[in-house]
This record gives sequence, C-alpha cells and structure tokens, in this order.
Amino acid sequence: MDRFYVISNSMKDPEGKIAKEIKAYLNFRGKQCIIQERQGKESLRSYKYTNANLIPDDTECILVVGGDGTLLQAARDMIERNIPLLGVNKGTLGYLAEVDGDNMEEALDRLIDDNVVIEDRMMLEGCAYSHKKKLLQDFALNDIVIARSGRLQIIDFNIYVNGEFLRSYSADGIIISTPTGSTGYSLSAGGPIVSPEASLILLTPIAPHTLNTRSIVLPADAEITVELLHGHTAGWDEAAASFDGDTCVKLGIGDCIRIYRSSRMTRLIKINNISFLEVLRNKMNDQ
Repeated sequence: MDRFYVISNSMKDPEGKIAKEIKAYLNFRGKQCIIQERQGKESLRSYKYTNANLIPDDTECILVVGGDGTLLQAARDMIERNIPLLGVNKGTLGYLAEVDGDNMEEALDRLIDDNVVIEDRMMLEGCAYSHKKKLLQDFALNDIVIARSGRLQIIDFNIYVNGEFLRSYSADGIIISTPTGSTGYSLSAGGPIVSPEASLILLTPIAPHTLNTRSIVLPADAEITVELLHGHTAGWDEAAASFDGDTCVKLGIGDCIRIYRSSRMTRLIKINNISFLEVLRNKMNDQ
C-alpha cells in the first residue's frame, strides 16, 4: 500500500500526536498520508465526523485512531467508499482495533508490504416507519437497538421474522446485532459471543419482564420487524431506535422498524496473525 488517510478521535488523541506519528513514519517510508481536518459532530450533515467525499479516490487504507466507537463511526461514514479500515486503539476495551502504540511501526510496515488480511464484516440496514411513512434509513456494523426513551417504563413490542409472528416482549428493549456486534451491548445484555466470520443475526432482549427469555440466533438473510404496542404498560411515552449507538430515531406506539442484512460490507484490516479465540481469551484475562 502507498496511499493512506488518517481519522483521529479528538477525545482520544487530543493533540493529534498519534496521527502525526503515523504520518511522519509513512512519509519517512516514502508513502503518501493525509490527516483529516478535525470537525465537530453536526446532525444536519449527511455524515457525522468524516466527509467521505474529501478522501482522495486513490486512498488504499484508512487508519482510525480511537476506540471501537470511533471505528464504528468511520465504518458508517465510509459506507459508500469500500476502503479498508485499520483501527489504532486509544480507547479502553477494543475488539475491533488491531494496533496499539507498542506495535505501531510494525503494523505500518506490514501495511506497506501488503502483508495483511482484509476481512469483510456484514452490516445491518434498518428502516423505521410511522404509519407507513419512512422516518429513517441507516446502517450499523455492530447493532441496532430499540429501547425505551423518556419515562423509566418497559415497552411492549412484537417481533416478526420474514413476516411471520415470533413472539411479544415486555422489556427495556431489544438488541439486533451482527456477529461483530456480539461482543458489544448484546454481550452485556447476556447474549452469546459469536465469531465475526459467522453469518447470522442475533436478537437479544434487554431486561425482559419474564423468566424464560433468551437470545435468538437467526440466519443472515432473515428480515426482522419490531412493532411497538400499547400492551399492558400503555403509559410509556416513546421508544427510540439507535444505530451503533449513534444515529437515533424516536418511535411511538404503532411504529415499526424493519431490519435486515445490508448489501454493503465493512472491510477491516487484520494485522495480527492471531485467531478470534486468542483475542477473546486475552480480553477475558484482562478483566
């Protein structure tokens, strides 16, 4: 690889020190590297942090300095570009970021020599509707979460799979996640850990008002519909659907959201020649 672009989280790398070190080393090796100009988050733009249109067409790799959240945001902003991403971990617990300060130069050398593996990770797409009017359509690499909003009351909803009724829930919400997202919010809610190479969709209820509710594993081509109900807790104000913990849309009684596998993928660069099980074991040992 010869042409690189760096996205840096200003909260994780306040002075841009890591980004500048990356650029300096790549320039030293005779490679091109551009550091993104820092911008605040604005809800009125079509992107949140990174304007994909400003990234040169010949860019071969985007290095993302921050934590898993920064990488998730970059994946969503870059969804139309299909450029491989490499995470540089400056967060806390990172399952996606491959590189840290101790192996930075080694990782850059391997990028330059094309001694890397690029993994395609499935994404979810969700369309929210209110009385058949589309409210929002967006993407997620980790998960789409439908949860209570406003007063602290459980919400009631039906789940349909490929148009067929599955079951009703009274819960704080539900998480629909990819294999990549299985180590995120879904895991905290009691969901299983799934290898990122798997092809499936996870449904994990959040604090369900029942004793026998478990996560449900569905094939990747399943289409899930979540329909909000009056139910026996009709006093709840509203719910919200969030995409990777970022983009959010409010939902009311009678509204629904359709969720399915997106035709788009996120391309993640794998530097370290270690298995997912080894990464998982190391993360567990760190706790």
